[in-house]
This record gives sequence, structure tokens and C-alpha cells, in this order.
Amino acid sequence: MKAEYVTYRNESPYPFCPGCSHTLILDRLNAALGKLQLDPHKVVIVTDIGCSGLSDQYFKTNAFHGLHGRAITYASGMKLANPELKVIVIMGDGGCGIGGHHLLSAARRNIGISVLVLNNFNYGMTGGQHSVTTPHGGITSTTRLGNLERPLDIARTVAANGASYVVRTTAFDKELPNLIAEAILHEGFSLLDIWELCAAYYVPNNTLNRRTLEDLITRLEMRTGVIQKEERDEYARAYRKQTALQIGKPTLRSKSLEPHFKTGLDHPIRIVIAGAAGQKVVSTAALLGTGAVLSGLYATRRDDYPVTVMTGHSVSEVILSPEEIFYTGIEQPDLFLGLAPEGMKFSRRQFAALTERSTLYIRRDLLPIETRARTIPLDMGRVSKKEAAIVAVAAMLHHADLYPMPALQEAIRLKQRPEIAGETVRAIENSSKVIAFG
Repeated sequence: MKAEYVTYRNESPYPFCPGCSHTLILDRLNAALGKLQLDPHKVVIVTDIGCSGLSDQYFKTNAFHGLHGRAITYASGMKLANPELKVIVIMGDGGCGIGGHHLLSAARRNIGISVLVLNNFNYGMTGGQHSVTTPHGGITSTTRLGNLERPLDIARTVAANGASYVVRTTAFDKELPNLIAEAILHEGFSLLDIWELCAAYYVPNNTLNRRTLEDLITRLEMRTGVIQKEERDEYARAYRKQTALQIGKPTLRSKSLEPHFKTGLDHPIRIVIAGAAGQKVVSTAALLGTGAVLSGLYATRRDDYPVTVMTGHSVSEVILSPEEIFYTGIEQPDLFLGLAPEGMKFSRRQFAALTERSTLYIRRDLLPIETRARTIPLDMGRVSKKEAAIVAVAAMLHHADLYPMPALQEAIRLKQRPEIAGETVRAIENSSKVIAFG
């Protein structure tokens, strides 16, 4: 026999100020839950910072308390992870302002969470500062001469952005338990913009009471009651339906690399490839590392490039080692490959750290350059821009004898489409000839 839940409240008393409407609203929420008789284990109350953020701890349901303005993000994640949960967000007008983008996105997606906005027109926990819903002319601790801003109409805003169930009412509405219950049962994003009284700050500053609160709604020409109610696909269920065939499957097919080439490398080698956008530096560094793994080595890679496309520096740091690598940074390179001024400038500290034991492979057109490293010029005049990095790396690989060239060729065939791989392999066949001397 199913147990009857007389109350969803625990025995802890509310901590709110005398006259605060939060008490009234939470009692209405308790009544709504009692009407629905939901399993408390399948209900989550999510809050953030502010007086309203204290609410979750007074119910026998699951609870989650997070950062200011972020309650909706946590709630959305819970609903996506478990669509069967009834997720209820309790937040204030302050949280709506701070997390406005999250509010709009949840409404737009129509994700099935229920949001109760305890809207008292100010930040009550921190001293009564004005918020995004403070009415024009409202007196707060930060608008002593009256608020100059137009208040945010939370209900109409989320309705315009796709919320499928929207209500505006007050904490004194006798139908509030039924409205909350309907919102919880609604399959989609629901929001109740509940106007209420902050007895500590906004009420004494603005002589607000139950009657004048209703007059304020009329003066601002804001509708009350059900603002929007429609049926459309709830996001969490639609997402599950779309991805049903992928559940339990890996997102990427695992493909291991089995070493079958040999190398005489017996110590770590730290390599910096300093080039420019369009030279395929990053993809070349990946091929260099893949060839190393095929040769029984450990390999790491770090890349750096600007947010722009086809302009600026492109730099990769690669470490090859017969032993496991625990630190991927390179402060003093063993090998430095200079392919473009942009990369040289970006890597100037590492370039300055080169010693007599280091080797610099550098395009001849970037010489002369002052360095203590052994310098190996590269004649790249006939090499196209998109092949610059792979040809130079192949030349370095051959000259430094890091691992067998066939390992790099196999890496190319594994990582590139057949038609591209053929071009790349042909490009590196005579790569050793770009080394001018040394």
C-alpha cells in the first residue's frame, strides 16, 4: 500500500524575518507537494544564494544548494541525468538577474524543471540593494532617490523565450498551491513569478503591503494569472529519444597503437615546433607523437595558437621518452624547430634557453640569428606552406635519429585520409635534402 505523505516539511523552523513572505510561499509549496503525493526521493529542491536559498533544507526531499544565479544550471543537469525526477528551483529576483542567461536558455529549451521566483524586488540578504525587478521609483539602499531603471518582467521574458507554463501571482493568492502543483506536473519549463514582501528592507522603504502589492502590479500594467500554457516537446525526454541508439556506446571508437618499430632513444627529448598558422604545426606534432608511440616511446604534446583562424603563431611542444612522462612543460628544449617569425616570437623564452647541447633546425630565410645552439639550416624554398611543418619534422627526425622514418609514415596513414596521406608521404620522401649542412 502506498504511504500517504501528510507533510513534506521537516521539524526545523523557518529562519525568515517576521512578516517575510518566504514562509507563506514555502507553506504553499508544501501543500502542493502534499496534494501531488510525490515520492520525496524523486523530488529535488534546488536553490542558490540569498534568503530564498535557505529554503531547501526545510523539506524531506532531496536538496541541492549552489552558487548565486546558477540554480537553474544544476537543475537542468539533474533533469537531463534523470528525466523522471521532479526538479523544483527556488530562487529570488537577485538570482534571476545574476543568472539571466541560464533562465532564458532553460526556457528556450523547454527543459522540464519548475522555477519558483520569490520576487521581493531587492537583495534582502545583503542589505536591500536594488535588483533587476525593482520597480521604477522604488527606494532601496542603492537607489535612495528612487530607482531609475525599468523593472524586468520575468514572466513575459521567459514566455517570449519559450517557457511553456508561466504564471504571475502573489504570495497571498489562495490558488498558489494549485498553481505550484500544476507547474510541477507540467511536462516542460514552468515558472511562477511570485510577488511578495521583504519585511526587513523593501516594505519599510516603500510602505508596501498586500493591497499595495496588487496595486503595484496594476500600475505596472503586468498581467497576472496564467500568462502562457502550451504543449511542446520537453528537452530532457527529446534528448533521450534522439540519443537512444547511442546509450551505452562509447562516443569515440577506441583505437590502440601497437608498437612494432624499434628506436635507440634512451633518454627524454624535448622538442619545440615554432611555426605559423597554415603550416599544419599542430597536426604534424600529433603525427610526430603517434610515430613515437608506434616505436615504443611515450609522447606528450601541448599546443598554443590564437583564437583567430589562419593568422598568428602556431606552436607545439612535444616530449618523447622511453619512460613515462609526468611533467609536460618544456623550459629548455633539446631540439627547436623554427619555421616562422610568429612562432619564434611566441617561443622566445624557450629559444633563449637553448644551450650548446641543444640543436636548432631553422629555415634558412630566418637566418642569421644569435644562439648558442648548434644550428642546422633548412632549405624550404620549394616546400609549400601546408607541407612546411611535416617536411621539416621529417628532416629533423632523420637527422636526430629519434625513431625510424617508416614509423612516421605509418602514423600518417593511420591519421589521415588515404588521398591526403599519399600526398604527405610523398612530401617527406626527400625531406633529408632540405638540411643544408650539418
